[in-house]
Amino acid sequence: MDPILHISRLSGGYLPGKPILRDLEITVGQGEMVGLIGLNGAGKSTTIKHILGLLKPQEGSVRIRNRTLEEDPLGYRSSYSFVPESPELYDDLTIEEHLELTAMAYDIPKEAFKERAGRLMREFQMEPKRKSFPGQLSKGMKQKVMIMNAFLVEPALYVIDEPFLGLDPLAMRSLLDIMADFKSRGASFLICSHILATIERYCDRFVVLHQGRILAQGTLEELRQQTGLSDATLDELFYELVRRNPA
Repeated sequence: MDPILHISRLSGGYLPGKPILRDLEITVGQGEMVGLIGLNGAGKSTTIKHILGLLKPQEGSVRIRNRTLEEDPLGYRSSYSFVPESPELYDDLTIEEHLELTAMAYDIPKEAFKERAGRLMREFQMEPKRKSFPGQLSKGMKQKVMIMNAFLVEPALYVIDEPFLGLDPLAMRSLLDIMADFKSRGASFLICSHILATIERYCDRFVVLHQGRILAQGTLEELRQQTGLSDATLDELFYELVRRNPA
């Protein structure tokens, strides 16, 4: 079976002839959760921008469900949801209207929208705020709105960048529970996070990105074998991999 996300020999960046990313090979299978980890400036955000189609590969390709953005723009974009690190909302739309706009954009049937939106509102304890505008919300609440919009769509792939920033402990638990539930139903996830202890418990595999290249990737046990640290945590493995490959 083809992977849901397949990044093949990807090199790219912001300036022609000056790639930040070099020869990346990353796959995310159906029902798989993969953690993309690295220092600040390692190339994680640049990788995400290539997946979203905001940057065009200088070499290689990015495929979601075996299609590129150029081959099928509508099919490609409808196959993923993205949760950014910093929430971006429309000032003149309420929380409820943000969800309604997303439902219209993705052609979600009315009854399905009501069921999904109601469930997400309850899960993230946002029902009392459904008529509120972004200016009336805390940063954590705004992040909840971004998360609810992403999970409303129920696509094949979720790309999530630092999802836990600004969330209270209860909201973090709700997000992790929802990710685990959707994963059990076949959804795929690529997650960037600096909270390694958390994603260690939830991700199936990890990709360690450093200076635009992949240092290592695999399951926790495979990373332990690659480093020779048989009982190391993900945090310890990451530290050791970066220590062995200084700038």
